[in-house]
Amino acid sequence: MGAAAKMRSMSEPVPPQDPEPQRRRRPRYKGTHPRRFEEKYKELDPARYPELVEHVRSRGQTPAGQHVPILVDEALAVLEVQRALRGVDCTFGFGGHSERFLRALPVAGELLALDVDPLQLPRTEARLRALGFAEPRLRVRRTNFAALGSVLHEVGWSDGVDFVFADLGVSSMQIDDPARGFTFKQDGPLDMRMNPSRGLSAAQWLERANEAQLAAVLVENSDEPHAERVARALTLRRGHVATTLALAEAVRAALPPRLEADEAERSVRRVFQALRIEVNDEFGVLDALLRQLPDVLRSGGRAALLTFHSGEDRRVKKAFERGLAEGRYAAICDEVARPSPEERRANPRAAPAKLRWARRA
Repeated sequence: MGAAAKMRSMSEPVPPQDPEPQRRRRPRYKGTHPRRFEEKYKELDPARYPELVEHVRSRGQTPAGQHVPILVDEALAVLEVQRALRGVDCTFGFGGHSERFLRALPVAGELLALDVDPLQLPRTEARLRALGFAEPRLRVRRTNFAALGSVLHEVGWSDGVDFVFADLGVSSMQIDDPARGFTFKQDGPLDMRMNPSRGLSAAQWLERANEAQLAAVLVENSDEPHAERVARALTLRRGHVATTLALAEAVRAALPPRLEADEAERSVRRVFQALRIEVNDEFGVLDALLRQLPDVLRSGGRAALLTFHSGEDRRVKKAFERGLAEGRYAAICDEVARPSPEERRANPRAAPAKLRWARRA
């Protein structure tokens, strides 16, 4: 290279080098009891950290992102799963009940699992497929159980099934994740939808409801004794209640000043429950299921529903009693099954659960 060319090349700017890609380090696990949902990556990955998950459960707590099934042995017994050829789990959730049903079914038995949550359903399906439950042993459909009859027709089970199970409680995966808006333990968007892509969020519903509508929902859905005070306060704060903590604080501020702290927190929980039920039309969906149940059960088929509060339990009880009086059911439970003291200690979220069953005529 000549001197002039060499000088020219030395004066030209050197193109910048691409920086080395930096690896994103996983956040450090913050102590033995991290508080935020997203920090609990060990609990959220039970396959890699089984010892930690068992440690959390041994303390009577539910690991983040998981759900501990309730009254499983009792459900297996009343549904007579070991004799069934076709069954439906209307509330797939984390798959705890479904997994036990699949292990108890006869070799030729099949289970149809339904769930409306588009976020959780694929995770649970993948988990159970990895355990070896392939189609047709396990069929999975994303829908709520109001569509039970049409789904049975779609899969070729128009002549009915041997058992139907539904756990009407909200899953721990939804409750614990602040991004879903079901909890006021941590702040998050006031959403509460089982399917976040459909319908109004709780915040949007509050924006549209008038005081009388809101008070009626609080009474109907959760028997809230301070419904009128809370409804008036939330209506006055319209436009300023968009997060879960904002709603909780607004409810506390609306309650009588001398109310004990424990009772105030119960009111907050009741308001959250009432809004969740309304946003997801839970009573309407449950009523649709109860109307269909006798027709989708084969002769001698059984239904078992797990309830968690008085509003849904009244509906199940009355529907079963009406079906018995009309001769559509041959028998219904005389007494509800409840979690044992041992189960309540191991899983405090089981405490309000009631299991009711009915047998088709």
